[in-house]
Amino acid sequence: ALIVVIAVMSGFGKDLRDKILGTNSHIVVTNITRSGMDAYESVLKRVMQIEGVKAAAPFILNQVMLTFGGNSSGVVVRGIDPEREAMVSDLQKNLIQGDLAMLKRRKNTSKGPRRDNIILGKELAQKLGVQVDDAISMVSPASRLTPMGLVPKIKLFQVVGFFESGMFEYDSSLAFISVESAQKFFSMKKTVSGVEIRVDDIDRADKIAESLQENLGFPYYARDWMRMNKNLFSALRLEKIVMFIILILIILVAAFNIVSTLF
Repeated sequence: ALIVVIAVMSGFGKDLRDKILGTNSHIVVTNITRSGMDAYESVLKRVMQIEGVKAAAPFILNQVMLTFGGNSSGVVVRGIDPEREAMVSDLQKNLIQGDLAMLKRRKNTSKGPRRDNIILGKELAQKLGVQVDDAISMVSPASRLTPMGLVPKIKLFQVVGFFESGMFEYDSSLAFISVESAQKFFSMKKTVSGVEIRVDDIDRADKIAESLQENLGFPYYARDWMRMNKNLFSALRLEKIVMFIILILIILVAAFNIVSTLF
């Protein structure tokens, strides 16, 4: 009973970890002195020289509101490099429709104006009521100053795919666009929010993050997946310890009964 319960708890923790890392990378490097990271290509080269680093890719993270018809939802949008993202996360495996390569800009066609593409979470798509090839509006919280006053920035994106990570929090509030589209929409020029990294051994992610911190130095800040989800995994570890103590007590009582009977 003790072995089975501990095995179940360990399996639950591993399944939760795989779902979290299926959408997120193992280590994230950001600039703590400003919102954007300049010259990120040089940072990528330095990151790839660290032992244990398998792949790295730039990303942009921001909050927007998506609207379609009469439905709207506040979401977190991630700007990614489709080619590099497949190497740092399992997003490609979580796609149930579409492909990461489709995030690249569509050429001008006779069917209509050129629009940037977007991939939505399955739950988010159902909430908004959108299908593939639908055009949804993305509204930025940062307004533009015009002669008519403050005007919110709005742009149409074409839905080209859906993903399902298995976690409702991600599937209902996350969308992906290309880095170029995000830089243009958020007026970030040639900067990104940070760099996401995949390592060979996820259990050594904290040690590799320390090596990255020492190599990159200030103002860069490296965080591993255990630190970013510390509260969740700390609660899971505490629950496992308590279950172990309870089962030990049950086994001690049973052992005492057997010993007393033998005596």
